[in-house]
Amino acid sequence: MDLNLDTLKREIVDYLDSAGFAVFRGSPGGLEGLPMVLWDVEHHPDYQMFLDVARKSGAKMVIFATREFESDDIDEALEQLEACDLSREEQREYESRLRELRIFEGVTCSLELAFDCGPRLYVFEVQPDWYEEFLNLEEEISSRSEDEGDLGTGGALGGYFSKN
Repeated sequence: MDLNLDTLKREIVDYLDSAGFAVFRGSPGGLEGLPMVLWDVEHHPDYQMFLDVARKSGAKMVIFATREFESDDIDEALEQLEACDLSREEQREYESRLRELRIFEGVTCSLELAFDCGPRLYVFEVQPDWYEEFLNLEEEISSRSEDEGDLGTGGALGGYFSKN
């Protein structure tokens, strides 16, 4: 979903205030590892529907977290790319795709709303298409660098073994 999350962020903050929810400003990704149920944003992208469910379930507080895309995100991917053993053409293609994403530096790339109900958190999370593309690139690069690091090492001991 290709969204302008900066606009959506302002709209949600205004809506939360007018709806009377207490807003807990969480850290992006701070819900990782917790038992949660994700809202189907693909088929039901309206955050107001999600917050209506929160209200009807008795939630008084909503966790709100956002993340801005930073130049460090791209720089780290480029550093990891340097560690890969790629052809010159592959290297250039990855570098070009990453540089194209620099136009999004400082732009909100992730937005999370969550409320607690029973043993689970119920979560509304959106990311624009361009950020999904970045995450996929990052994953490709990571898998390429891991593959290169594993070749011929014979495992964690670097191919050495004891004859004892």
